[in-house]
Amino acid sequence: MLNPTVPAWFEIPTADMDRAQTFYEGILGVPLKREPMGETELAVFPYGGRPHVSGALIRHAECEPAIQGSVVYLSVENLDTVLQRVVQHGGDTIVPRTEIPGDMGFFAQFRDSEGNRVGLWSAA
Repeated sequence: MLNPTVPAWFEIPTADMDRAQTFYEGILGVPLKREPMGETELAVFPYGGRPHVSGALIRHAECEPAIQGSVVYLSVENLDTVLQRVVQHGGDTIVPRTEIPGDMGFFAQFRDSEGNRVGLWSAA
């Protein structure tokens, strides 16, 4: 049976961990914590405790950045601020701030420093 807090964890592939960590720390304004796991290198996003989820940037030989495929959405306070920082840090806006019907908030998508498509969601 599926738990109500979906997802439990996410990973965003990177080719260059230093570049990716600098990009995400710059656009989100938070530090990521490096965590080596064998041959895998992680930079973990802040975790708010249960029932919240977190994830990490991941560098591993079998994980490649991609513009196509699943999209991870990061919850942020202000989409416009983060989208401005995306461009300042070398990314591109793919989908601008868009309202979700039914008072469900707003979303946007961007291309990160590694070439991934990543989403943003905000209540306001």
